[in-house]
Amino acid sequence: MLGLKRIENLRLGTMKEVVVVGAGKIGATIADMLTETGDYAVTVVDRQAAALTALGSNIKTAQIDLEAGEPLAPLLAGKFAVMSAAPFHLTTQIAQAANEASVHYMDLTEDVASTRIVKKIAAKAKSAFIPQCGLAPGFISIVANDLAKRFDSLESVRMRVGALPQYPSNALNYNLTWSTDGVINEYCEPCEAVVEGELIETPPLEEREEFSLDGVTYEAFNTSGGLGTLAATMKGKVRTLNYKTIRYPGHAAIMKALLNDLGLRHRRDILKDILENALPATFQDVVVIFVTVSGRKGGRLLQETYANKIYSKGSGDAVRSAIQITTASGICAVLDMLADGTLRSKGFVRQEEISLDSFLANRFGKAYAQREVVPH
Repeated sequence: MLGLKRIENLRLGTMKEVVVVGAGKIGATIADMLTETGDYAVTVVDRQAAALTALGSNIKTAQIDLEAGEPLAPLLAGKFAVMSAAPFHLTTQIAQAANEASVHYMDLTEDVASTRIVKKIAAKAKSAFIPQCGLAPGFISIVANDLAKRFDSLESVRMRVGALPQYPSNALNYNLTWSTDGVINEYCEPCEAVVEGELIETPPLEEREEFSLDGVTYEAFNTSGGLGTLAATMKGKVRTLNYKTIRYPGHAAIMKALLNDLGLRHRRDILKDILENALPATFQDVVVIFVTVSGRKGGRLLQETYANKIYSKGSGDAVRSAIQITTASGICAVLDMLADGTLRSKGFVRQEEISLDSFLANRFGKAYAQREVVPH
């Protein structure tokens, strides 16, 4: 009931002005979701006029080229928050502008180096800085931390997430469902993990495994950034902690050939061009979330697992992909909880500080509701 009361207070209060940077698939979805509530006045920033024109008429727009160094801080003055749905290499620039304007900051980045800089900026900030508010990093850390708190001591935390086409039809068994830059970055950058209690770096695309869920076989392998800040938070508290991206079998072998054997990890612009011209995008996708935690409780070694599948949804001619729904819902729920006082309003806020129950009770967090399984 407390959560409902807070939301009601938010609705009765003054409409909050927020800025969304990025008018792509995710940024546009965030803007639509927030505007639909009537509680937020949204301004979307992008360098491309065509992307801004495609937005709804009730969404304000501002054409600013951050790539060219055009300033963002003047637009942020007096706003409640800025939400970054921009490419990861713009993360720190947007965070610095948020600090300059003393507004709250949220992003969706999986980039480890950027988040470290955001943390440094947050140390002296007057507002809240909450990075990695999407699916992974983001919701996955909230789930893992909630499961971990149920144990007296921890042995292992294994986090697996994938955004996959429902109907794979090419050799990669993959379609573009979100940022191509983001996919390439997580396939190329070092990965964090906890092994024997120590925080280490592991290579991407390695440590491949297979598992089955609902009769479907998947592969999973190391990718960068999915752990967010959880690795540092749990260092010394768990023996094994790792994150892997889920794909259909065969994907990792082809990507390793492209990145390693053909050297495209050093020519990312070429790889991006190949993927975007060879792999069609799709809105018919499914997000698979699979978290397994083991540890001791009452002297016994036990295991608990969270498994969920979220599918794309359509309404009339409008279709939102599963990755749009989960990513946008994640950051919108965090904004709501910041606005209603559930989260701290100053300094660096980690995803694992967010209560799973509070997240799922939120009007946006409900998008992650698990399907009810009827026992046979």
